[in-house]
Amino acid sequence: MQALVVTPGVHGSATVAEMPVPRTGPGELLVRPLEVGVCGTDREIAEGLFGIAPPGEEKLILGHEVLGRVEQGGQGFAAGDLVTATVRRSCGHCHACAEGAPDACSTGDYSEHGITRLHGFAAELAVVPAEHLIAVPEALRDVGVLAEPASICARAVRHALLVGSRQPWAPRRALVFGAGAIGMLCTYLLRLEGLAVTATALEPAGGAKAQLVEASGATYLASSGGLPDDPDGFDVVIVAAASADLSINVLRLLRRGGVAVLLGVDARDRDVTVPGPAIGLDMILGNHAVLGSVNANVVDWRAAMTALEAARARWPGALEACVGLRVGLDEFARAFAFGGVKATLTLPESR
Repeated sequence: MQALVVTPGVHGSATVAEMPVPRTGPGELLVRPLEVGVCGTDREIAEGLFGIAPPGEEKLILGHEVLGRVEQGGQGFAAGDLVTATVRRSCGHCHACAEGAPDACSTGDYSEHGITRLHGFAAELAVVPAEHLIAVPEALRDVGVLAEPASICARAVRHALLVGSRQPWAPRRALVFGAGAIGMLCTYLLRLEGLAVTATALEPAGGAKAQLVEASGATYLASSGGLPDDPDGFDVVIVAAASADLSINVLRLLRRGGVAVLLGVDARDRDVTVPGPAIGLDMILGNHAVLGSVNANVVDWRAAMTALEAARARWPGALEACVGLRVGLDEFARAFAFGGVKATLTLPESR
């Protein structure tokens, strides 16, 4: 079968190659991917920055954002069912994983499809344990590929609201840094929660991303890369931009009881600074909380399905417009270079 593969650690090794057809084991189902979303993680693996092939293999099939159909029914699924799949698999030896929460794995020994020790979904066929498949309503066929990033956002919003509710709290205002898929979907989910949302990114006002932000009733603020000047502050701040400097300085934007959730990974080895009072005074007196979040629990995947349905009904056409480029596997370079919200790799419905 055809698949998009890399040799982990080798820059520029991404290529479409013939790979063995996977075989199902006990409890597993064969899935035929229809669309595979592309994100920064895929680009970085293709650049050789990280990624681990399955044990005993040299190649890794890319792709962790999948929308597909069950090829052969079983385990409660019928052939043809529309599904997506969770990404992370349990390490098998920590409390969080034993409790069914590999998103909170405490060892770091987990595996992830298309990233670490498990083949991904950018292939004509994939094998997935049935317990890790999430049913996708047929009505979401055009936007179901957004399920994985939406699950990340659902977890971030869930944690922000849970942490904030540790004390009496009535959040009204939210700020989102970034207008890629994660930033855009966080904006939509926060709007569904009833918050007034400002989304800020480097793209100019009036552009395509600004229009997609504003379609949800949120406010778009073009940024020069720094903090917005807003004396009223925000109850929830989500950083979906890869900037350690922003991630620490958002403390200066929180209202009393405010919560900041950091989603943008920035591994550059450099120092960042923040005014001392923001930590030594304001954070304490303001009961601020800052947390990091990654991956998603199965409850977040299900919440993502509900949120995608709600957003699609409330803002017709907005989610569909978020998927701005669809190309075949052999045009993966175009998808990697795409500067819009989301690009996907498409595969045939059947052979």
